[in-house]
Amino acid sequence: MLKFKSIVVGAIVASCAVFAHAEGAATDTKAPGSGPNPYTDCGIGAALFSNTGWAAVTSNVIWDFGITALTSATASPQTCQGKKVVAAVFIRDTYEQLAEQAAQGAGEHLTTVFNIMECASGHQAAAIAATRESMGAIVSQPGFANQPRLQKAAQFYGAVDAAVAQHCAV
Repeated sequence: MLKFKSIVVGAIVASCAVFAHAEGAATDTKAPGSGPNPYTDCGIGAALFSNTGWAAVTSNVIWDFGITALTSATASPQTCQGKKVVAAVFIRDTYEQLAEQAAQGAGEHLTTVFNIMECASGHQAAAIAATRESMGAIVSQPGFANQPRLQKAAQFYGAVDAAVAQHCAV
């Protein structure tokens, strides 16, 4: 019974978060790559920890392995753009290959994630270099190796999203 109540409360909180964002999102005109991060801006985690990204990611993972975050991102395009959700899922599913290719500075998975984010091929080299630089700083931080895989993928997503906003926006 307690689990059922927890699920109902979680659904209510998530619904409130979606409706709260819907009004402002209707008039948003953002550049490509400047929208919300599905790992931190969607799902139960975002509803509970809107100003604390690591807590939002952790909450989403603990609650249901991030499924609610990606589902709310898909069901609420005003809160999370479709290509960002596709990119987040792709990064989650291929993180190891992406991390290796980012370290090398090139690769099929890396090109694919920037294609998903609609980064023109002429801008991808700069975006890849920026992602590589960001991830270099992130992986050199103490404790990175001990982080959960999903948290590493979320950080990779953040690096890609920032690179797209900086180098791929038209």
